[in-house]
Amino acid sequence: MIWQQDASALVAAFARGAVTPTAAAEAMLERIAAADPVLNAFSQLSGTVLDAAQAATRRWQQGAPMGPLDGVPMVIKDNLVVAGLPAAWGNAALARRVAGQDESPVAALRAAGALVLGKGNTPEFAVEGYTGNATFGTTRNPFDPDLTPGGSSGGVVAAVASGMAVAGLATDGGGSIRRPAGYCGLYGLKPGIGHVRRAGGLPQLLLDFEVAGPVTRSLRDLRLLDAVLSGKPAVAAPARARILTVETLDDAPCDPGIRAALARTAEALRQAGHRVEAGALPCDLADLNAGWGTIAEVGLAALFADDPEIAEAAAPKYRDMAARGAGVRATELAGILAAVFRLRNESIGLWGFDAILMPASAAHPWPAGDTHPPVIDGQPVGPRGHAVYTGWVNAAGLPALAFPAETERGLPIGMQLIGPMGTESRLMDIIAPVAPEFRWPDPDVSPG
Repeated sequence: MIWQQDASALVAAFARGAVTPTAAAEAMLERIAAADPVLNAFSQLSGTVLDAAQAATRRWQQGAPMGPLDGVPMVIKDNLVVAGLPAAWGNAALARRVAGQDESPVAALRAAGALVLGKGNTPEFAVEGYTGNATFGTTRNPFDPDLTPGGSSGGVVAAVASGMAVAGLATDGGGSIRRPAGYCGLYGLKPGIGHVRRAGGLPQLLLDFEVAGPVTRSLRDLRLLDAVLSGKPAVAAPARARILTVETLDDAPCDPGIRAALARTAEALRQAGHRVEAGALPCDLADLNAGWGTIAEVGLAALFADDPEIAEAAAPKYRDMAARGAGVRATELAGILAAVFRLRNESIGLWGFDAILMPASAAHPWPAGDTHPPVIDGQPVGPRGHAVYTGWVNAAGLPALAFPAETERGLPIGMQLIGPMGTESRLMDIIAPVAPEFRWPDPDVSPG
């Protein structure tokens, strides 16, 4: 079926004349009509995607495609600005504002010919690890609709994993691409800072931690979209890598099934010829973890001060966060920034490793309406207990690649491979020998 193709196969079909972009867009819209009532992945649909698809069809028929993604239907996370649609960010006030331009990563996709199907749902302000808000409701996991797809890119991953979009563009400020990709069996790239240009978008709440990156069903699609978004060709890299496997961080719990999957992934990489060593992360994250919540609170305080209409429409918990952020002393913020700068200095050479392998999350998906799992491996945890493996990578500014490892009880388990700055393409090379094919959700998520 058309909706089950990856972007690379679809482009090849366009070139042969076997499929048209119009047929692809129509297939996606039919799939959305069938599956989205169950999953609630989209917060907005584009009213112009069929017109854009017809224009792409004409270009292919004339032998003059716009670019390497011409006619590929994609979903864009709803905190990214897309011309003709709101960038609602889960907020009712922003949902009433229609953007007049694309922000830079969206513009890069459009210049390559990508079609925008619509916007993927996100928690309000994209600062939580599940996907739900009062404006658009709760998004569900295609592999089990009772569970969350994670967050904050849950709408994008649910759409891509269920066949409602061929690929997606999302953001990652503390793991928001990598954890949801892992929960839905997808590939996701959190680029290093500066790898994908950001301009013309919404305010940044998490300092410079948040980056835009692709979400795909295949590794080859991840390469394709990364080249479009970054404007950088893949660079040949040495075949053999020295990889550090980190099972746990300090005393934070991790689900035993995920730890076992990590061990099997490490062994597969070892069998592929890499030098794989187990050990602890060679840095202290205590100061960064202690200040993590404050960063988002200060960001919300600044946003609300600049745009009171957004604040008035926000859920009470976010107004409470902003109130706390408004009271943060400059010296406290300076201490957090110092911890970030120390981490960036310490991790420049990745402590002598070519890559670090970790789980994408410490927990399996939990009930869709809950913000986080309260217990992991028998231990009570807070709101970021499932997210311990990801946030430090954003603070360090490093690239990280999320990829599917295996399944347990029908649910995907995701891993992440972290590299030094500028190694996005090498991370893809390292996992290529162990990269699995996408496994479609079973049972089908379409309503009976």
